[in-house]
This record gives sequence, structure tokens and C-alpha cells, in this order.
Amino acid sequence: MQTLHRSPPARFPAPRWLALAPLAFLASPAAAATGSMDLTQSFVGGLAVMIFVLAYALVMAEEKIHMRKSKPVLVAAGLIWGLIGWVYVQSGMSSESEHAFRMTLLEFTELMLFLLVAMTYINAMDERGVFDALRAWMVRKGFSYRTLFWMTGLLSFVISPVADNLTTALLMCAVVTKVAEGDKAFINLACINIVVAANAGGAFSPFGDITTLMVWQAGIVHFQEFFALLVPSLVNFLIPAAVMSLFIENRVPASLEEDVFLKRGARRIIVLFLLTVSTAVACHTLLHLPPVLGMMTGLGYLQFFGYYLRQTLPRSIERKRTLYTQRGDWKMLEQLGSVVPFDVYKRVARAEWDTLLFFYGVVMCVGGLGFMGYLALLSDALYTGWNATGANIVLGVISAVVDNIPVMFAVLTMEPDMSHGHWLLITLTAGVGGSLLSVGSAAGVALMGQARGNYTFMGHLRWSPVIALGYAASVATHLWINAGSFGVYG
Repeated sequence: MQTLHRSPPARFPAPRWLALAPLAFLASPAAAATGSMDLTQSFVGGLAVMIFVLAYALVMAEEKIHMRKSKPVLVAAGLIWGLIGWVYVQSGMSSESEHAFRMTLLEFTELMLFLLVAMTYINAMDERGVFDALRAWMVRKGFSYRTLFWMTGLLSFVISPVADNLTTALLMCAVVTKVAEGDKAFINLACINIVVAANAGGAFSPFGDITTLMVWQAGIVHFQEFFALLVPSLVNFLIPAAVMSLFIENRVPASLEEDVFLKRGARRIIVLFLLTVSTAVACHTLLHLPPVLGMMTGLGYLQFFGYYLRQTLPRSIERKRTLYTQRGDWKMLEQLGSVVPFDVYKRVARAEWDTLLFFYGVVMCVGGLGFMGYLALLSDALYTGWNATGANIVLGVISAVVDNIPVMFAVLTMEPDMSHGHWLLITLTAGVGGSLLSVGSAAGVALMGQARGNYTFMGHLRWSPVIALGYAASVATHLWINAGSFGVYG
């Protein structure tokens, strides 16, 4: 992703009479001779901010009003850029607004295609039974509640850097709710631990969260440099987990039996996903091309393999039917009758389209407000009025209320003059700050729906002080162990 490099917009304060005649302003806005216009003091600018605030209020109320979060931001993006287009057409500067829109759309498109391929692979592995097999293994082992608490947390931390924090949280939550069905206190604590661990694990990997992917594609932090956040992220997870584990009764739940078999090609799809990730990293590191090129090439790997699975399916079924008949394994013979060919396009269709469309709406809204001049004001207030360390810590806390995607996109668009250590800091705080509240991250919101009645907003809020302790400790750890990076500008 290429960040937009724009010179500061020229200021054109609106005449006083415009406050009494906003419609007249729409018809003949004040125009700059060159570059973009500063609309922050205008009626149009104020209206755009109101539209964005209203849309985001609807996003935050998603759990209450049961309206998908993509709807309001899609409309808000259209309205904001519609206002910009009207103002620039009236000023004879339509080419400037068109160029700004296309550049913002390009940033989203690169990220969207990257995420789409990653989601397709995750869905393919899910369809082949990879995650079900992991869940069944944990269920069969009959771990105690305390062991299960630590196992699901550690696995969330380890898996989320590759499979993203949302998918990982949903998988681990399925394990907890199945094993501890009816034990609300334990499920609530375990879900909090899973959310914190998944968000922390996603903070030190370009693939763990949308915000880290944005930073990597912007070229600000290189692939290997994210691992400097491994220890701070681990601290962010371990401190709250250690405290919460003291409140878990160390007893063994009733054992459950669940047989899950990997479908043909499951392990090879895992290998193809790792190969795809390697291709994306090589494109970015060796060829200096956007990582999305490698990801889209990897989608081709999966399509070729899907073709192979479909073509060889009849022969594979016949061979297995003969084998199971000889063994007298009637259960496996019955399962052969339900085998369906692998279809990669069905995996694409099952991507989180609401998340992708929400991402589009947020990127376009924030990009539009930035083009109006608001991000320059915000950058001046945060990174000039304060020091970068304080600003990045506060933005991390804000991301628990306002989704971390617009927070990170705003910072990338503002392009504050920060050291490399500070860029790593905002990557860390935006990634783990959402754990402070259940609504602060996609993982938390998803688990409130999956474990409805067991994991709640108030149940999470009671442990927020402990999570905040982990947040503060992770920031302090980063400032300590990565102190040398704060003097090098990236």
C-alpha cells in the first residue's frame, strides 16, 4: 500500500455569511489556486464530520440494533465524497478530487485483495476440517479448566499471527463453550483470555490483524521487524492471563467424544497457504512490489490444487470404498456418500464480506476527511501538541472505543514524523488496545455473539483494569527492549 504524500492544504476560511447560507456555499465554495482545499472551517466540512460520527454511532450500536456495520459506513463514504466532488466541481478542480479518490480507492483495493485471499485459504482449511480436528483433539484430551484456560489462550496467541485474530478467537471459543457448557463464569473468563491473546498474537505479525497489514503494506515496518513486538505482545497476554487464572477452579469437566477426520488435501492446503505467505513476503522484500501480488499468485496455487482435487475425486472415492469394504468400516463407507468436490469459489464466497465492505467504508470516509484537511489538524494536535509516545498510547486506548482500523488508517494518512520505535508503538497499541473492552475488537464482538449470555460487555468490563495493567506493561516493555529504535527514523 502506498500512503498518500500530500502537501498541507492551503487554508481558505469561509466568509461569515456562509454560516447563514450553507446552500449558497455548496453552490460556490472558496477554491484554492492549486492543490487541495481546506474545508475544515466550512459548512461542508462540518456536515461531513457529522455524517461520519452518525455512521460510526450506528456501527458501535451494532450489537443492540442488529444492523451490520458495513451499511452505515458505505452510505457515509458515498455522501462524504459526494460533498467533496460537488465542492471541487464548483471550483473547477474536479481533477484533484478525482485523483484523491482514486488514490484512496487504490489503497483499499490492495488491502482488500490481500485479505480476500487470506480469508479464502482460512475458509478452505475450515472446509477440509483442519480447525474441527484441532478442536476435537482438545475436547478428547479431557484437560482441567485451568489447563484449558491456558491452552486456548496460548493457542490463540500462536495461531492468530497466521490465521488472523478473528478466526482464531472463534475457533477457541467453540472449544471452550463445548467443553464447559453451562459454566458461565468459566466461559466468560476464558473468552476474555482468548480475546486478549488473539489480539496480542496478531500485533506482532503482518497477517494477524488488518492494522498490522496496513502498516506492512505501507512499507513503514518491514516483515521481519514486526517480531520486535513479540515480547511486548507476550507480556500483554501473560499478565492478565496469570491474574485471571487464579480465579479458575481447577476441576475436570465431563469428557466428550468427538471424531473428526481431515478431508483429502487438508495438509497440502496448509502447505500452500504457507507457500502463499512466503510468496507475498518475497514480492515485498526482494522485488519491492506490493505483497498483494504474491497473495493473488497464491490464490492461483489454490485454484490449481482445487482442479486437481476435483479431477481425481472419483478415483480417490473408489479406492477408499474398496479399502473400507475390506475392513468392514461401515461408518467411513457411509461418510463417502456425503463427499462433495472442492470448490474454491465457494470458499471465496464465504469470506467475511461485511468486514471487507466495512473496511472500504472506513477507509473512504477517513480518506475523504483527510482530503478535507481534518487529519492535518488532528496530526498537529496529537503529534505537535503532545509527544509521539503519549499520542500513540492514547490512540491505542481510543481504539477500544473506536475501531482500530480508522485509527490506524488516520495515522498512516497523517504521516507524522516519528521514529521507527514510535511506528512500532502505534502498531502495538492499536493492535492490543481493543482488548480493553469487548466491543474494542472484531474478536470481542464476534465472541459476544458466539457465546451469547456467557461472555458479555459487563463481564469483560469487570476485568478491564487487569487488561489495562497488561496494556501498560506491554508498552513499558517495548519502550525498554526496543529503546534503540526510537532514535532511528523510518
